[in-house]
Amino acid sequence: MTFRATVLTLYPEMFPGPLGVSLSGKALEAGTWALDVHNIRDHGSGAHRAVDDTPAGGGPGMVLKADVLAAAVDAALPPGDRRPRLLMSPRGRPLTQAAVRDLAGGDGALIVCGRFEGVDERVIEARGLEEVSIGDYVLSGGELAAMVLLDACVRLLPGVMGHAQSGAEESFEGGLLEYPHYTRPQIFEDRSIPDVLMSGHHGRIAQWRRDQAETLTRERRPDLIDKADKTVMKERKD
Repeated sequence: MTFRATVLTLYPEMFPGPLGVSLSGKALEAGTWALDVHNIRDHGSGAHRAVDDTPAGGGPGMVLKADVLAAAVDAALPPGDRRPRLLMSPRGRPLTQAAVRDLAGGDGALIVCGRFEGVDERVIEARGLEEVSIGDYVLSGGELAAMVLLDACVRLLPGVMGHAQSGAEESFEGGLLEYPHYTRPQIFEDRSIPDVLMSGHHGRIAQWRRDQAETLTRERRPDLIDKADKTVMKERKD
């Protein structure tokens, strides 16, 4: 079954954007995945199609209305559609490579792109929206975050990457950051490719790459090392 992404946004003209070029664009053209984009404002109220209102209890900014977004979700999903319903939000669970791989293994997702100060909590509860964050920072809206999520998923779909192993040896796949890469010329500005990579000894190369990955991870993301150590300890206990 084709991986289908249904995106709800106030700015449909932003799509497919970067998703229409390179690997994701070729896959989209080939029908490996499908993209449906719906304008939330189509379900706005009044002559001006209002989609937001002031926060209950006071405060700055505006809030996306529950009734408007609920109507948009209902219109975009056919009966029986069991794809995950995601809301791109800085307060959501962090997007990880493991989560991306799980999502890419399914039928797709409905993705809501938030705007303004936030979304009325009642529609999040009533429509079972799962909040997802791509990082500890705030964007103007969820559109770019949705593109990040979809790009990460699409590249893992069968046939999108030229070599299946490309996705198996990347950062985060084994719990570590990826090892350094080199290619010709052998010498660049007095810097040589490490001798072990030119040795042809596959065992030594594999060990070198593993050592380099561990070193980089300890230097740049020690939190990943901590998680890996805890996983190993748990496996030993089990």
